Amino acid sequence: MTVPAPPGAPTEAPAVCAAVLATLLPHRRTLDTGGHDDTPDAFPAQLRQLAAPVAANEPIVFTLPGFPCKSPNPAKVLGHLPDEGERLALRFLDGLCGRIAALHPPGARMVICSDGHVFSDLIQVPDRDIDAYADALRALIHDEGLTRLEVFDLRDVYGQELSHDAKRSLVHERHAPPLELLRSQTRGDEPTRRLYQGITKFLFEDSASFAGTRSARQRSCRRRAYGVMQRSRAWGELIEAHHPGAFRLSIHPQPRGSAKFGIRLLDAPDVWMTPWHSCVLEHTDGRRELLHRADAERLGRPVLRRGRPSHFTAG
Repeated sequence: MTVPAPPGAPTEAPAVCAAVLATLLPHRRTLDTGGHDDTPDAFPAQLRQLAAPVAANEPIVFTLPGFPCKSPNPAKVLGHLPDEGERLALRFLDGLCGRIAALHPPGARMVICSDGHVFSDLIQVPDRDIDAYADALRALIHDEGLTRLEVFDLRDVYGQELSHDAKRSLVHERHAPPLELLRSQTRGDEPTRRLYQGITKFLFEDSASFAGTRSARQRSCRRRAYGVMQRSRAWGELIEAHHPGAFRLSIHPQPRGSAKFGIRLLDAPDVWMTPWHSCVLEHTDGRRELLHRADAERLGRPVLRRGRPSHFTAG
């Protein structure tokens, strides 16, 4: 049975696809100059990803790798559990799906592909902290009534029986690209080079407790950055295998022409910043911004939610 379109909604499939993409464009995460003036026709790959579910009058499925765990750097975050940053980001994603449902009545759902266990040995976060974060993330989605969101992780790929180390080994051995290929792409491809530099920066910041020299710490971070990129590609393959035909979102900046669409979750002064590498400062005008904890502490006072640190408020 065909679901009738609401009054004022576009009725032709190409128009629906363009309208859905136009809903996403204001939130695009990009390093492109003038990227926020783009129109849907600048993203043919994304229009193609939308075409099949729209033409079939089926729900649009978005996949978003991310929400892995909190940064281990206490100067960035309030702790190892989700806080106001994740709450606001999840509400934004659920609301985005709701706005898309007004254009495409079968609706949309967001699969959050939580990847903490994919990288935990490389980002040096204990698996127990990642378990606690993932469990709290699911509870937060339930408690907030965010019915358009679901969480997908390595348990959905390899079950509960294998150890985290065994699952990571399978991911890497079966799906990771060769290291030399990534090194070559980093040298010759600007978006790949920027991604490598961004990941290296995060790893360096999050390795504040490194016991060796600064140069040794830099070498370690550069080596681990390639490992993160390998696992990220591998995780992407697994996501695509389990969610074929989904619209591929990314928390990293993506150039025009990429198969993935970068999306901002909240306002931040750094295009790479995410809720799990920062905390929220609520300004006196109600605007919320992601900042590192050390910066937010200077500008505001802490706020508790259910007895735990949640965010900071200015004034």
